[in-house]
Amino acid sequence: MNLQPIKDALLASYEADGGINHLDGVNLPSQRSINELASDCMHLLFPGYFEDSGLKKENVPAHIDRLLARVDSRLTAEIQKSFTFAKDPNPAGHAREAATETLRRFPEMRKIIQTDVAAAYDGDPAARSVEEIILAYPCVLVISLQRLAHVLYLLGVPLLPRMLTEYGHERTGADIHPGAEIGTHFFIDHCTGVVIGETATIGQHVKLYQGVTLGAKSFEVDESGNPVKGVKRHPDIEDNVTIYPGATILGGTTVIGKHAVIGSHVWLMKSVPPNSVVYYKGDLMSVVREQPGKPELKSTPISINQNDWVI
Repeated sequence: MNLQPIKDALLASYEADGGINHLDGVNLPSQRSINELASDCMHLLFPGYFEDSGLKKENVPAHIDRLLARVDSRLTAEIQKSFTFAKDPNPAGHAREAATETLRRFPEMRKIIQTDVAAAYDGDPAARSVEEIILAYPCVLVISLQRLAHVLYLLGVPLLPRMLTEYGHERTGADIHPGAEIGTHFFIDHCTGVVIGETATIGQHVKLYQGVTLGAKSFEVDESGNPVKGVKRHPDIEDNVTIYPGATILGGTTVIGKHAVIGSHVWLMKSVPPNSVVYYKGDLMSVVREQPGKPELKSTPISINQNDWVI
């Protein structure tokens, strides 16, 4: 087969349509390198869990030495590419600073991630051991990488944080933006189809099931019709909230109050008070308000037409 015409057409498309990696200019971060970085970071967060052979206690310091050196080298190189792409005036120096600060936060990250593991074990009666949670539950991977990416996001590193969370997305089916702020003891059961937007905040002891979306209701545009960046677009989920499969919660002013329960396939674009249960009853959405501290009082259902919730 003569491939020359196809080659010529591809070369022409590179010139006409773009989408080629900055030839003769800035080289973008390597997806393969980022994926390997993500894997190495999981080894650093959970030493002994993902190795091909057993790890003895006396060998841990040397093992961590090797891992740290590898992560440091790769992380610094990919951050430098990211800063160079963003036309940072000192990409090498700022990359070194950002990599050092990120690695410095690993012990703190590990402490928080251990609460996520505990939440998964406590929140799933099918779990038989903590080891099973770490090795086999997708939430551990995707939440751990989001917490790492969030550090890089706060340090102002472009490109790299989103590439890290996309590795978790590809592996687990859960798409969590690195900008989302997530409290301790976070558990996503099953993971598949979960979407959490950039400006969402999630409190402590929150549990989500598959298919939950914490998304934007709409977004502002400028006079040219381009999306306005950096505005609050996604909801706030307070402490001890449970959100069941398929629920969609939208909007930057939407707040789900503490101890609320959101039922399956509920669609929300307005805030819900604390201690509420929200569910569908036929074509109507009902909000049941619990009475904290007054167990003798029965909850009162309030039927709300779904149209009343659309802004």
